[in-house]
Amino acid sequence: MSDSLIADLLAGRWRDPETQAAISVPIQLIAIGSKLAGSEADLVKPLGLGRRLALVSDPTTHEVLGGRVERALGSIAELRRVALPARPHADDATVAQIRAATSGADALIAVGSGTINDLCKYAAFLDGKPYIVFGTAPSMNGYCSANAAITVGGLKKSLAARVPVGVLLDLSVLAAAPRRMIRSGLGDSLCRSTAQADWLLSHLLLGTPYREAPFALLAADEGALLEEAGALITGNAAAMTRLARTLVLSGLGMVICNGSYPASQGEHLVSHYVDMMVGHRLPESFHGEQIGVSTLSLARLQHRLLEGPAPRLRATAIAPDDLRRHFGAERGEACRKEWAAKALDAAKAEVLSAKLAQDWDRIRVRLQGLMRPVAALERALTVTGAPRRPADLGWPADLYRTALLRARQTRNRYTALDLAGDAGLLEDFAAQETG
Repeated sequence: MSDSLIADLLAGRWRDPETQAAISVPIQLIAIGSKLAGSEADLVKPLGLGRRLALVSDPTTHEVLGGRVERALGSIAELRRVALPARPHADDATVAQIRAATSGADALIAVGSGTINDLCKYAAFLDGKPYIVFGTAPSMNGYCSANAAITVGGLKKSLAARVPVGVLLDLSVLAAAPRRMIRSGLGDSLCRSTAQADWLLSHLLLGTPYREAPFALLAADEGALLEEAGALITGNAAAMTRLARTLVLSGLGMVICNGSYPASQGEHLVSHYVDMMVGHRLPESFHGEQIGVSTLSLARLQHRLLEGPAPRLRATAIAPDDLRRHFGAERGEACRKEWAAKALDAAKAEVLSAKLAQDWDRIRVRLQGLMRPVAALERALTVTGAPRRPADLGWPADLYRTALLRARQTRNRYTALDLAGDAGLLEDFAAQETG
């Protein structure tokens, strides 16, 4: 079903489950299969990328797949390799390097996963060029998305970027990726439940936009993916196909919604806080590994809130001096603006408290109907050997406690962290979560 769903999306035949309007995406090709070797040129040639192509890879991704792609596409185009160093950084300096090296190219060919894909999609966006990506690991859901995580001037930002013309995922290559990268992809997929609950909560409480479409895309694969997560580590082809489809469809959901809302809510705020504040000083971890851990925390918080009485909200207390001391002058001011945009004054807190008192049972039923049990999420991580606790990532308890308390201050996105914080319940939860 999911394979035909992707085909329908590319052809503009898939219907929005709420409006029945036809939905299409600006991608010509999504190829997920176990027999892509030898067919690369046949798949890429119809995309009309031009005669001069620049292939971007690092030593590892070139050895895994780039050399094969280079030989195959050399038969249909003038191909130049842009060799990045081992473990490249997704930052503005590397983007500038890629732009300079590909100035004469008609299109970019990214061979890699998160970092190389982000670098190429942002460089292609800045230069107005098309790009395609040959994925080397099922490590994240950003292959199809229209944004890139790039560090600019030392600050990690989510920037508008180019949607790929084509995404090619060879299942044999994905299955051979390091297990940590496979676990990372699972972790990045796990947050559908918490992200949807947060997004719907904001809609029901504040009237912010919300759509069912991105979650309908994922429904067919999610149950089996979680139930049979352990098969990912054994190289099971069916399990890897489900994960690859989920990662692709999650990215397409973000494209459909013109933003990361369906795939990034409270759990991502916690991860982003840690990355922003002290990420460079911590043991290296993949984004999806972090999201797996933070998703469990957000799931526990959401379930705890919904199992209790209607929260009574109070005005959001914003202390600009505190934000500047904690985040630094520039980041503190940016956080103040983001937080102020969703902060509650006394009057609004009273209005929303009354709404919660009246509608809490209805809200509870809506949210609980789409959430996964915490035990099911944790089991999926456990059977793959993925991190489940902050300590598994090398994160100190005090840091994680602060992240749970402070993450909501970094972005204008109302989540369960805000509901708990405005109800005076967040501090106790954070203490228990890290105790």
